[in-house]
Amino acid sequence: MIYEKAPAKINLTLDVLHKRDDGYHEVEMVMTTIDLADRLSFEVMNSNRVEIASENRFVPNDKRNLAFQAATLIKERFDIKQGVRIHLDKHIPVAAGLAGGSSDAAATLRGVNRLFNIGLSQEELQEIGAEIGSDVPFCVMGGTALAKGRGVELQPLSSPPACWVVLAKPSIGVSTKDIYSKVNLEQLNHPNTQAMIEVLENHDFKGICKHLGNVLQPITSTMHHQVRQIIQRMNKAGGTGVLMSGSGPTVFSLVAKEEKAERIYNSLRGFCSEVYMVRILG
Repeated sequence: MIYEKAPAKINLTLDVLHKRDDGYHEVEMVMTTIDLADRLSFEVMNSNRVEIASENRFVPNDKRNLAFQAATLIKERFDIKQGVRIHLDKHIPVAAGLAGGSSDAAATLRGVNRLFNIGLSQEELQEIGAEIGSDVPFCVMGGTALAKGRGVELQPLSSPPACWVVLAKPSIGVSTKDIYSKVNLEQLNHPNTQAMIEVLENHDFKGICKHLGNVLQPITSTMHHQVRQIIQRMNKAGGTGVLMSGSGPTVFSLVAKEEKAERIYNSLRGFCSEVYMVRILG
């Protein structure tokens, strides 16, 4: 039995630069991992198939599941005739802007690589991950990174200083495709990505909070008033760095002191069904 942890990610910045010829958007974003994670186990089966088991009813057990896709891709590419059973203990909320599915796929690439002693390097796993989804290569690598292109060109960055992250996800799912389809490149308020990279290098917590930015936040919060309400509530509770992650709908606050993080966490618990208080991993 092989075990892997699949941490969630948050966006410290998310910028959209232009529409690419391949239909994707050209993005530039700073992402970091947090200690909210799914846990996966892998074991060999005699039958030549991929099997996903999870207690979470929202987790599909077929090709809609990115972990299923990752295991299938590795098996086919390296002509592995044995099957693999994946048990997925889900903690990251689904369709939340936290790359839960992508992180599960990344953990599966690492896990199946170890399970069958294939010997792939991290770079090779990232290349395979790019075929599954734009966030998968970052999730293979983890830590903190600048992602460019369609999100798969990665440059490792200094991680944020140790702090707390309070996350709140309203009881809605958001389609990344829908949000990106409403991007108007002329109306975007671009974050200063270079400034974020510099404050990360200096371990400047206040600077990180100051330079948070996500061009998709106004789009998602206009479509879903619950996102706007959570942002307002977090700010009112004293959240320092408040931002929506990815295409949403999860909103997070970066908090230096545990006592303040608990206060924000408690202020949101009655208001929102899924609230988490975790540490930065990056």
